[in-house]
Amino acid sequence: MNSYFSLRYFLIILFFPVFLTAQNGTQWRVHDLNRPQPQVISPPVQYLPILPPSDAVVLFSGKESINNWQGMDGKPTKWISQDDYFECVKGSGYIQTKQCFGDVQLHIEWATPAPPKGESQGRGNSGVFLMRRYEVQVLDCYNNKTYPDGQAGAIYGQYPPQVNASRPAGEWQSYDIIFHRPRFNNLGQVVQKARMTVFHNGVLVQDNATLWGGTDWLKYREYSYHADKLPLALQDHGNPVRYRNIWLRELEKIREKPATAVQAKIKLEETVLQKYVGTYKKEKKGVHKIELRGGKLWLLAHGNRRFELLPQSKELFKARFTAIDVRFSFADDALPTALYYTFTGHTGKAVREK
Repeated sequence: MNSYFSLRYFLIILFFPVFLTAQNGTQWRVHDLNRPQPQVISPPVQYLPILPPSDAVVLFSGKESINNWQGMDGKPTKWISQDDYFECVKGSGYIQTKQCFGDVQLHIEWATPAPPKGESQGRGNSGVFLMRRYEVQVLDCYNNKTYPDGQAGAIYGQYPPQVNASRPAGEWQSYDIIFHRPRFNNLGQVVQKARMTVFHNGVLVQDNATLWGGTDWLKYREYSYHADKLPLALQDHGNPVRYRNIWLRELEKIREKPATAVQAKIKLEETVLQKYVGTYKKEKKGVHKIELRGGKLWLLAHGNRRFELLPQSKELFKARFTAIDVRFSFADDALPTALYYTFTGHTGKAVREK
């Protein structure tokens, strides 16, 4: 390798972290202690536990619901389950749900050990992993300084929380997380990155943040293809962190199905469309007007707002963008004598003026 290429590769290696952080829209290196610490605030009073809505999938509500969880190897979890919470056991490993999920609204309550022991990342450490790879950090951050992208409410290694809304050790805290999974094409390439909104103790700490890739310790991880649904996981970091009242709503199940665009079902020549043109007097007050412009039929209604009409048959027309249907009646095959205008479930008749 000649000296030019040697120098070039040396510079690439030297500034590789800079390239990564530039790609990700931040000047900070992963776990940079020089990064500004989030402002410490006092969170509002919350009346926990917050009960799940009727359409929620309940993942933990009491001792028996530990059966909804398992070790990462599929074996029963070794975490301790009590009446209304379960607790991480050091060395037992991460646990994950038996069910798999994609886009979710997640509610989870947690408490770090009291009295507090350790400092920085060694104090009440755990984590909530969406799809087993996108982590919201759990940590005792009440009077405990650590690197900002690794404190409670952080999207680990990527985004610090906007503020530090932590409660003291031993007190129950809450996360409410809106998570939208990444989308991949059929080549396994990411076409839409994951996004996350996080409320910590009722305070917004992540505002629709776009994830760079999977979260990780010490490094930046690019996206790698994975299934559309994967388990939720909780981290064993050696501290007896407790969890309770875990439920979620599957957003992909409740998302509105896309509508089929309204299109013309038949084609009518301009000479035929011209026959519909005219003023139609409503039964009570006012008129509907039908115009022909640019080879298209238009309805003028509601203060002369103009609606393009698409023919479904010779009698029925539908407005392109507004849920308006217009049905014409004919005395013979020549000209329509009236129209019936339907909007929001109500139908009114208008008679054609001569």
